[in-house]
Amino acid sequence: MLRYPVKLTWEDSGAVVISFPDVPEAHTFGGNETEALSRAVDALETALSMYIGDRQPIPTPSPKKRGWRTVSLPALTEAKIALYLAMRASHVGKAELARRLKWHLPQVDRLLDLMHASRMNQIEQAFAALGKRVSIVVEDAA
Repeated sequence: MLRYPVKLTWEDSGAVVISFPDVPEAHTFGGNETEALSRAVDALETALSMYIGDRQPIPTPSPKKRGWRTVSLPALTEAKIALYLAMRASHVGKAELARRLKWHLPQVDRLLDLMHASRMNQIEQAFAALGKRVSIVVEDAA
C-alpha cells in the first residue's frame, strides 16, 4: 500500500496546512486537522496525475517520521500507478499499450487518469498486455 507521509502545519488562524515531503506539488489545507486530512488524498492524486501526464517517475513514499501522519491512496489509484510504473519499466507507451489491447488511445488515457473510475477488469487486461497479473493483498487497518 502506498502511504505517503504528510507534514501538518498549524497557522495562527487555526487552519491546518498539509504538505507532502515526497511530492512537493501536493499541498492542501483545512479549518482543522480532520478537514485538512480529508482533502489530502485528492491533493496527492492531483499531483501524482501531473507526474503521469508529464511522463515523470512517481516519487516513492519515504519512511514515516515520528509524529507524522500518513495518507494512503485508494486501491484503484494504486493499481493505476502500478500500471504506469510497469509501462515505464517495460518501455511501453500509451500508443503501444492501446495497440496491444486493440483499444482506442482515449481508453488508455482514461485508464491512467487517476480521477477516472476505471473498472478493475480493464486494469487487469492492461497488465496482461504487459505480461503481468494483478494480485490483491488485504491488510489490517492501521
